[in-house]
Amino acid sequence: PVQYTRARHAYSALQRERLAADCSAHLPAVLRGSPRLSSRAAPTPPERDEDTIRSLFPKTCSLPRVEFEADPGHEPAAGHEPVKLGVVLSGGQAPGGHNVIAGVFDAIRRWHPDSTLVGFLDGPKGIFRGDFVEVTREIIDGFRNTGGFDMLGSGRHKIETDEQMQNSMTVCAGLGLDGLIVIGGDDSNTNAALLAEFFEAQGCKTKVIGVPKTIDGDLKYPPHIPVSFGFDTACKTYAALVGNVAVDALSAQKYYH
Repeated sequence: PVQYTRARHAYSALQRERLAADCSAHLPAVLRGSPRLSSRAAPTPPERDEDTIRSLFPKTCSLPRVEFEADPGHEPAAGHEPVKLGVVLSGGQAPGGHNVIAGVFDAIRRWHPDSTLVGFLDGPKGIFRGDFVEVTREIIDGFRNTGGFDMLGSGRHKIETDEQMQNSMTVCAGLGLDGLIVIGGDDSNTNAALLAEFFEAQGCKTKVIGVPKTIDGDLKYPPHIPVSFGFDTACKTYAALVGNVAVDALSAQKYYH
């Protein structure tokens, strides 16, 4: 890993309040405690696209779907082994990115206190270049509940060529990653799906997971993905801005800024 040099050194009063906030009440009920995992049949592709999807993803399109089920009384099984996961921010910023990383960190530490989270720097190129840091609690606590993607940085690079695919697998295998989490929009998740297919075909143990991130609201798959994170905040922010301009125009009557 490289030395981490991206810590924030100054915070506004609002940021400090957010850092100290207990947001556990906002956690979906299904993720509180130790939810059960249930295996379901793989989703059936749309009929018009089924042949294309199965030809592009022969190894992964039929994998079973895994769902979380709320079970407040469920206790995690003893004897869990530590897990090692990687995470990367991909594409444009969206509110909530830092808390996705914080949530993953908290969850794997509940699974086993020796679990490790690796953060790839500046988007997908950090994967195939092997640019990463170990994400520690000190790093997490400097960004929890705050906006931005500056904890790790992001990028719009793609993992496209055979060399980039191979290098990505070499890095993930060398780190012994059990999973790689790609936080991105529709383009980034398409790239993640292709990477998952490549890893599976090559027998790599690293499982690739996509987290739907976009302020555009164009990454949905009801009922499994009702909305991407970041979209609701963006709508409220833009609505407030438009409302402010409208009120300003009504107030000034002649000029507005």
